Amino acid sequence: MEKTETLRVTVLRIEILHVILVIALWAALFPISIVEPRSLFIGALFMGANFLLLTYGIRWILAPFADKGRIKAGIALLVLKMALFLGLGALLLFRVNLEPLSFSLGFSSLLVAITCERIWAFIAGE
Repeated sequence: MEKTETLRVTVLRIEILHVILVIALWAALFPISIVEPRSLFIGALFMGANFLLLTYGIRWILAPFADKGRIKAGIALLVLKMALFLGLGALLLFRVNLEPLSFSLGFSSLLVAITCERIWAFIAGE
């Protein structure tokens, strides 16, 4: 399998695992009123979108034989990612009333998904 196809499959597996983790957190912790669902899902959506923009921006810039249009598009994605991360991060943390624990659970579930996917890939010999 080509390296860019491997990256696409890896990113897809990470995002699917991220969604599964967030839904599992919500299902496990919502009945006992530990998490606030809106904050959990906003944190997960924020981190998931940030991860996708970063992944595809870097991939388009560093792709072999990338033409000027793809490099410019990759740079635009990275600028959009920074604006999203800084702008929406400030907006979410200072203007929107979010429950911090729930937001951080949604936010850090992507990190757990990445770690689990890499451990599974290592075990599988990828």
